[in-house]
Amino acid sequence: MTTDSEAPVGTRGATDGPDASEGCGSPSEGCPEGVDTASLAAVARMLGEVAGVIREAGRTVTAIATDPQLAASLGRSPRTGVRAVRALARTLTEPAGLGYAPDGGRVGRAAWLGGVLTSRENLAVAVAVTSLKLRIRLCAVRHPEFIEDGPVRRLLGAIEADRQTQALRVFHRAVRADGAERALAALAPSLTEVMAWNALVDENPFNDAAAWCIVTGSRAEGDPLLGTGIGAWARWDRGAGRAVAEPPDPALLAALDDGGGISAHLRNLTAIGNDGRMIIQRVTGPDGVTRYLVLLAGMAFGLPRNATPQDLVGAVTAVGRNDSPYTRAVRKAVAQTVPEGASIALIGHSQGGIAAMNLTEIPEVNQKWRLTHVVAVGSPIDFKRPRDPETRVVSLVNEHDVVPNLEGRSPVSVFPVPADWLEITWVDPAHDFPQCHNVGVYAQSLDEVVPEARDRVDALLAPYRGVVEETVVFRLHDR
Repeated sequence: MTTDSEAPVGTRGATDGPDASEGCGSPSEGCPEGVDTASLAAVARMLGEVAGVIREAGRTVTAIATDPQLAASLGRSPRTGVRAVRALARTLTEPAGLGYAPDGGRVGRAAWLGGVLTSRENLAVAVAVTSLKLRIRLCAVRHPEFIEDGPVRRLLGAIEADRQTQALRVFHRAVRADGAERALAALAPSLTEVMAWNALVDENPFNDAAAWCIVTGSRAEGDPLLGTGIGAWARWDRGAGRAVAEPPDPALLAALDDGGGISAHLRNLTAIGNDGRMIIQRVTGPDGVTRYLVLLAGMAFGLPRNATPQDLVGAVTAVGRNDSPYTRAVRKAVAQTVPEGASIALIGHSQGGIAAMNLTEIPEVNQKWRLTHVVAVGSPIDFKRPRDPETRVVSLVNEHDVVPNLEGRSPVSVFPVPADWLEITWVDPAHDFPQCHNVGVYAQSLDEVVPEARDRVDALLAPYRGVVEETVVFRLHDR
């Protein structure tokens, strides 16, 4: 881990936690100087696990209390049975037990729903919220806006007081004063934790499942804002995916940067835009071996559904599913261009990074080609895992970019990525979203703000830095 006064840079693997440059602080106060933040990160993770165990205990006690055999036994031994029922009831409903913790089964879920709608205290939720608060405190070392007097601190205070309407008003005033872009970017470093905290204390029962996934560090099947499941989005995203090679465009080919570095690849994605195109390049490396670069652009602007697979519906679906129209279209483009057994490096921005990781999870793709590297830029990929353990994964994230939060893991998360991944996060001077998510801004940041990160990625991609023998541009279609 290295830090720079202008642009702190974080790199983490599976055994690393945040160090002093990666976070502490509070919605109301910062961490004392010299605090071991790696230990605090471990405590935050442990509290999340404990909260999950307490939640499961509530479900187990509920199952026992609602078991028909327990009711039947009351007739055989009324005195003992009544004592048992009272003990179970106290455990499930009183502060000295699990708080108000009935859950599971038809009766338990109905009781749980009533507790959510009436804001009944729950021990598991209290411990989970404590974990989330500590994670936000850890975030504030790198992001003082989480503890300084301002909209972020006032919003956190409203959530803590269980005043969701007031929190919305605070956010609305921030949008009016600073614009939606800066208001969102200010929350981005710990947006995941903030949304999970709000979900656990609000009266919306549908977003709790996603919040619990964030608490325990697992993949969510819905969002913590409204609770909309990925399956609901997937029903709108069933295109077969199609890739058509475009005739060579001399002007476009002349505009491409053949430098071979990661920032050059991102500039090439800027050149093709977000209107449904991708690039495959055949490269003769410095060792004389032929390899292939696949460059995948992010989401197209416009309606939630459009003629390309790079739309909002596809992006949301791809976060939780590895077989999306975008992924299928890219597979068809690769099949037309890359011989079986060849080595491929996949470089994707935003939705393109998600598609790249999806390809690494598909057995048939790994059987046909050797996927040596994936570089995902500004992409929510942290719960995806390559099928081939030899595939090297790199994740590059500007911490004020909202998009990498979308799968439920913040860029300063206390849950690290696998040990063989390289995750590099940094604080860009530009705090406006979606500008800070733009692929051109990422390229500029790598060159001017965190060149050491650029150089590390370039070193990994060294076998692909050579002579570009052929460039093929594909037009991708949803159907």
